[in-house]
Amino acid sequence: MIGLRGVGKTVLLDRIRDDAEAAGIHTMRVEAPENRSLPAILAPQLRLALHRLSKVAAAADWAARALRGLAGFARALKFKYADIEVGIDYEPEKGLADNGDLEHDLQALLEAAGGAAGKASTALVLFADELQYVHEEELAALITALHRTAQQRLPVALVGAGLPQLPGRMGRAKSYAERLFDFPMIGPLAASDAIVAIAKPATAVGVEFEDAALQRIIQVTHGYPYFLQEWGSHAWNAAANSPITLNDVEVASKSALAALDESFFRVRFDRLTPSEKKYLRAMAALGAGPHRSGDIAAELRRSVTSLGPTRSQLIAKGMIWSPNHGDTAFTVPLFDEFMRRIMPGEDWRS
Repeated sequence: MIGLRGVGKTVLLDRIRDDAEAAGIHTMRVEAPENRSLPAILAPQLRLALHRLSKVAAAADWAARALRGLAGFARALKFKYADIEVGIDYEPEKGLADNGDLEHDLQALLEAAGGAAGKASTALVLFADELQYVHEEELAALITALHRTAQQRLPVALVGAGLPQLPGRMGRAKSYAERLFDFPMIGPLAASDAIVAIAKPATAVGVEFEDAALQRIIQVTHGYPYFLQEWGSHAWNAAANSPITLNDVEVASKSALAALDESFFRVRFDRLTPSEKKYLRAMAALGAGPHRSGDIAAELRRSVTSLGPTRSQLIAKGMIWSPNHGDTAFTVPLFDEFMRRIMPGEDWRS
């Protein structure tokens, strides 16, 4: 799943995982931060999954072999990926996932784990959030390993979530990635669905919204689920009684924006360098976007080439993405409005 911030990717990812677990599928759940390696976040989760598989009699020997492979994997890669920390339950099996080459070893490890899952008549599914932060070399290794398990018809799969640049990153890591995976786009809710999302929970407890109030919430949130939750909550708190009115929503808008500015938006703004802030403020001056790189450069009175490093840093931080060649867009909905609030006037140009 790909989509902007605040569309509900993580919620969907966890709901799918809950459904998978309820169906007897063995799952692993990881989130890829910017400062940790894929082997470091994957190894502990794989260990737990293999321990669960080892309790199935038909898969016990296969799971034990995969755990030996995990031991070799962790030891062999510890020098390159110093952040790997995982309990060692078995001595490594010589020659199994212990070459010290991530692409080769991860493939061997997932083959062994997939074999154990198959013997247990189940599947092993990795649920991974924020996949756009996985380094390209590590992403390539994961894609290769999943490609190999698919070729061998082993029950191993990936369900991931990330920002819209993820398909491009995976395609650059391995050219066949776009054929191997589906990339459903998760966007804002349609107006009719957004109204249901706001009105239905209130109706369930005997509270109604005026039509004008609902329409105003849809207008200011653009249907993004996270913002719908914020405006719904603040409108509820602002209203003295039912029905919740347009005036209640206008009052709520002030408190909702203040809350977002201090949390959802601010936490991202504070990670930026001064030059990155100026770049985003120039984008905001042009509107919601997407914007041509040349237009952003013109706002800053700089050349496109000179701004290349700043743009690349912002993409790496997950703040912007390129929907088409030469275009740049925010990954955070309504961030243009926030930038105009946090950096008002024209002083930012100096």
